[in-house]
Amino acid sequence: MGRSIALALCLIAAFALAWSAERPPSPAPANAPATSFSAARAFPDVEIIAKAPHPIGSPQNVAVRDYLIQRMTALGLEPQIQRAEALFERKGRRDIAIAGGQVENIIGVLPGRDRTAPAVAVMAHYDSVPGSPGAADDATGVAAALEIVRALKAQGQPARDVIIVLTDGEESGLLGATAFFEQHPLAQRIDFLLNMEARGGGGRAQMFQTGAENGETIDLFRKTAISPTASSLTVFMYEKMPNDTDFTISKAAGVPGLNYAFIGRQFDYHSPTSTPANLEKGSLQHIGQETLAAAREAAFASALPAKTPSLVYANTFAGHMLAYPPVVGWAVLALAGLLVAIGAWRARSKGLLPWLDVIQGMGAALYLIALSAVLFRLARRATGADFGFMEQRYLLAQVTRWEIALILLAIGALAIAASAAGRGRTRLATGMIVLGSGAACSAFGGWDPIGLGLGLAGTILATVSFGRPATAAGSWAGVLATGSLVALALQILAPPTAFLAAWPLALAGLGAAITAMGSKRSLAFLGVLAVLGAIGVSWLLGFGHGVFLGLDLPELLAVIVWLSALLLWPLAHTGENEKGVRVTAVALIMLGFVMVAVVRLDPPWNERYPQATHAAYFVEPGENRASRISMTPDIPDWTRQMLTADGGEITQTTLPAGWRGQVWAGRATPVQAASPTFALTRQPDGSQRLLVSPPPGARTLGLVLKSTVPLGDATLNGRPVQELAPPGAETRINWQFAPQGLELNFKAAGPGALEVGFIAVTEAWPAGAKPLPPRPADVMGFDASDATIVGGTQRLTW
Repeated sequence: MGRSIALALCLIAAFALAWSAERPPSPAPANAPATSFSAARAFPDVEIIAKAPHPIGSPQNVAVRDYLIQRMTALGLEPQIQRAEALFERKGRRDIAIAGGQVENIIGVLPGRDRTAPAVAVMAHYDSVPGSPGAADDATGVAAALEIVRALKAQGQPARDVIIVLTDGEESGLLGATAFFEQHPLAQRIDFLLNMEARGGGGRAQMFQTGAENGETIDLFRKTAISPTASSLTVFMYEKMPNDTDFTISKAAGVPGLNYAFIGRQFDYHSPTSTPANLEKGSLQHIGQETLAAAREAAFASALPAKTPSLVYANTFAGHMLAYPPVVGWAVLALAGLLVAIGAWRARSKGLLPWLDVIQGMGAALYLIALSAVLFRLARRATGADFGFMEQRYLLAQVTRWEIALILLAIGALAIAASAAGRGRTRLATGMIVLGSGAACSAFGGWDPIGLGLGLAGTILATVSFGRPATAAGSWAGVLATGSLVALALQILAPPTAFLAAWPLALAGLGAAITAMGSKRSLAFLGVLAVLGAIGVSWLLGFGHGVFLGLDLPELLAVIVWLSALLLWPLAHTGENEKGVRVTAVALIMLGFVMVAVVRLDPPWNERYPQATHAAYFVEPGENRASRISMTPDIPDWTRQMLTADGGEITQTTLPAGWRGQVWAGRATPVQAASPTFALTRQPDGSQRLLVSPPPGARTLGLVLKSTVPLGDATLNGRPVQELAPPGAETRINWQFAPQGLELNFKAAGPGALEVGFIAVTEAWPAGAKPLPPRPADVMGFDASDATIVGGTQRLTW
């Protein structure tokens, strides 16, 4: 009973500490000291910038630009507008994707004492996605940049210039940053850059990306950060993901720096609900104060951080960060191993460490990973929400109860594995739990070989591990052995990530050494294990919460459950005749699935979290056809009413340019809508010139090009294109704000043809169409909704 109470108190303390650590600071008032950051002073800028959606090239974006010019002028920055065209290319296996457009970056300079010294830059983007006011992404970053300039000026003249870069077109493919670093002369002066972003509407700001060779950069960050959230693990993972921000461009240009963002309240990401009223002001405070601290240090320093070997680092507690060279990770592992060895030696001297028990403990740890992963997978599939950005919104609208469901499943899984190791004779029961859960995955969303595979693996591990009772010391030693092996593998293969296993292992080793591998059960020793467990698990929960927010892959949380087991195992381990823990564990799992059922069966939509809908009028001028379409994955009642307003049945189709994949469609009455025009002419040097003129009012032009012969020496609006797709493959071009049209020049290997699929988007419902039905308060238009799309195909020959 004492052990169970200690475990409960430990978990309560761990969750309380983790919750406290994840809260952003309170916003500083408008009368805060002049040299400090104040969210209250910055927030009025957010309100003006985020009055309405303002995508690149829109009249609303022009209004935001003009306002920012006024604000920067008042700050003495003498702002200038960089008008330029930029393109950003991605290459697949055969296909090519090109994003481009005309941008208007806003650049200002806070002069330093030495105008020739390398400069510091503070960067954010002022455009939003269509349909979203962008209060978080990135009105917050822009407002914070202005407040940072004001605070730096209040401190005095910096040692070097501070360049403010407010980019345009980030949401359309990092266009503004590309234009700045490729074309603007000030870009060559920047030797340190701070970027601010957001992927949600709240939470603490994370410093999630650095430039290459970040040793001195992290030294500056550690020295100045007030309440940091950062780790080399996050940087390592982000580099493996397909995500990009403007910092991608500065990093590719070789500029050192720091990239900040907050990712809480993800329902508001790129959503009409990303309004100033819904922005968590503490997030504005946190990202502003952290960026200001680094900007101040760099701006007033005698020298900027140089490129030096990267460090392993992570925040610990109370604003402290621990950082060291990767080679020091071996010393951390050695310390952890020494502490575990001391605990094992003390337990073995008492005859409490049979080697068979150690092997069983290793199997139990692996069983825990399989069980928690399959429970998380089953829960995710059982929610009924499909996978994808739009599909996940059903969970984001009720994110708290979804996270609570996973927490209950995690605690239940840990209790089952640890109690089964202690009781023994539970092969059948534990095997059936994991196998049944794995098989049940196929009941939701179709055949699931991964879930079944996890269930079968867990069944085998249960058979091997839970046939006989194991001592607490022996099974805990086995669990710690798995931690040691994984920490060693990470230290060899991915040193920036090894701390995630090594630090909890060292903390668990300390507990093992003090309590003779958990064999001492007095209140004092239970208290030691509970305190160490609360410290370590609360730290791990921060990473778990980040995985939960950042990735829709709950199975990965099994790693956090297993790492927590390194610390909690001796408290969760039961004696041979104790039955209550297993009953409690099963009850927790059942309660977790009750919560999952609530998530599935209780629709979350309300005025604060409206259901996303999309509507567009798709016109094919050459075919005299029209359709009402929706690009959301589901068909709520409002969408059904919209699609069938002209009497058509709902089908699925693909737009001619392959834009956004499959869409829902219903027949519509044809209306007059201007189409893009195409002109292909042969030039004197033998090259071909394709001029595409968008219809009046169209802000987005999408093209899919497929040639019958190789094309080379291509330029797009005068800018060189690395390459076009080979014959039969597709080159996709998404161009934003091209009032003068799009000019593609290329040389063909011989006579041939070019098939062009096209769409042109005008963000207004056609005047001649039946009006849209009114939306209820719990329904909202999403993305470029309520728009007119003109599309079709052209075949051009030469």
